[in-house]
Amino acid sequence: MALISLVLALGMFITLLDTTIVNVALDHLRTTFDATVAQTQWIATGYLLAFVSVIPVSGWLSERFGARNAWLSAITVFLVGSALCAVADSLPQLVAFRVLQGIGGGLVMPVTMSMATRAAGPDRIHRATVAVALPGLLGPVLGSVLGGAVVEFWNWHWLFFINVPVCLIALVMGSLLLPKAPGQPGHRFDALGFALLTPGVAGIAYGISEAAGPDGFGSPEAWAPLACGIALLVVFTMWSLRASRSALIDVRVFARRSFGVGSLITFMSGFSTYALAFLLPLYYQQVRGETVFHTGLLLIPTGLGTMCFFLGLRNLANRIEGRLVVAVGVTLTMLGTLPFALAGAGGTGPWLLAGQFAQGLGFAATTFPVLTLALAELSYEQAPQASSAFSVVQRVGAPFGVAVIAVILQSLLDDAHTPAAGLDAFTSTFWWTFGLAAISLALSILLPAGKNAPPENGHTTAPH
Repeated sequence: MALISLVLALGMFITLLDTTIVNVALDHLRTTFDATVAQTQWIATGYLLAFVSVIPVSGWLSERFGARNAWLSAITVFLVGSALCAVADSLPQLVAFRVLQGIGGGLVMPVTMSMATRAAGPDRIHRATVAVALPGLLGPVLGSVLGGAVVEFWNWHWLFFINVPVCLIALVMGSLLLPKAPGQPGHRFDALGFALLTPGVAGIAYGISEAAGPDGFGSPEAWAPLACGIALLVVFTMWSLRASRSALIDVRVFARRSFGVGSLITFMSGFSTYALAFLLPLYYQQVRGETVFHTGLLLIPTGLGTMCFFLGLRNLANRIEGRLVVAVGVTLTMLGTLPFALAGAGGTGPWLLAGQFAQGLGFAATTFPVLTLALAELSYEQAPQASSAFSVVQRVGAPFGVAVIAVILQSLLDDAHTPAAGLDAFTSTFWWTFGLAAISLALSILLPAGKNAPPENGHTTAPH
């Protein structure tokens, strides 16, 4: 079991590392391709959208072709995407190849968790989950530093080349060590639901990103994909209500109080936690003039805060009212944003680092309990599909939040013609994330009462 966990953790680590290792280099890539902030954020958003689009398919693929084959195929897709990203010579090419990377990465995570729990058995599920999830917490710590070092001392192409040898090792070890399980014909794949849900989500995110132009949401490039995306999601909802259990996602689970409120809080975290992961590297480099490598070092406290909760405070949180833990987590995220909203271009460095540590604590204290409370009122039969739906909400909220905050920042930067005005643009954007986080704080009051014991089959990931 230890060797299986090691192989699975390696695959999880490299796919999650690739999110933070790229985030720290977004400003460098912006200048390299002579692009705007709104255009550059698609390097991150494209990956996340592809990530979410394949989550509902992962269970069907594992059942149809076998979990081992699905995992090896996912790593292969991620490997090919990484190699293509490394040789891209334009921003559109890089975004397209990042989408291919995201498809592979999105399949790796759910298949990994499924294989880990099955291999461990009911008595060791929690230990296996912790062993495989830990690399997801190490990713933000190592990724920012490694990404900064690569850009500072080599060139950005190695952000992706570095994945190739690790993926090859994972493929060899996986072929030798992962248990073989033959595929079996499973339930019918909801092709119509997939065709409605995926382009619907992508259309809305694309429309939001295009609103950064001078005409805002009045531009056809913005409102047309937005309208199409919303229409597709409405049709998908109607299809899901009609198709019931055969649908890709049964939207009825959102009517449950715990699941519905928990999903809203998780979605809104995209406008705070995930948006901060996008904003902080840009702030350090554009406002404070830090190098890419130094920025990577400065981002370490966020990951340390998440690890501190997971390794040291999680057992204590399990004995406290779940919704109280969530409220405290959101509050910590908001408090961690204040030093950036109030800071100038210089000074207050220790407060910024303390704020990032608070953000990391807040992310963990919010995400883990929300997952537990969201699934608390569901039956055993509803839990698998509900877990998939929850993962979709989490992965949809992340790119939406990043896209909206990128649009706000770009709009403010367009009107900024002096360094002081540029600082004001970032300050105002940080206040936006603070205010949007307050919505999650208000929603936490609506969560049902209950202790925060982590579900054995649950999982989550660190912010990108």
